[in-house]
Amino acid sequence: MNPHAMIAAAATSLVSLALLSTPAMAQSSGKEKCYGIAKAGQNDCANTAGVHSCAGQSKVDNDKTEWKYVAAGTCKQMGGLSADEAKAAAKKS
Repeated sequence: MNPHAMIAAAATSLVSLALLSTPAMAQSSGKEKCYGIAKAGQNDCANTAGVHSCAGQSKVDNDKTEWKYVAAGTCKQMGGLSADEAKAAAKKS
């Protein structure tokens, strides 16, 4: 295997590991998902409606299907919803 291919493979592996471990790190560091508080383009990952699967792709402010990580216990103070509340609100719409 040539050196360029080995470097590319190693870089791809590192990026994949970083992306896969992000949610686990956020949960273990005292954070929780808070729905309905993300500004357009500032969501942390996929929405509950399945419209997109990446961070930064929300189209409107405070969409109840979009979420951001916040410090544990602060979501309600910010006017946000839990995952179950967001799913229930989406069904009503």
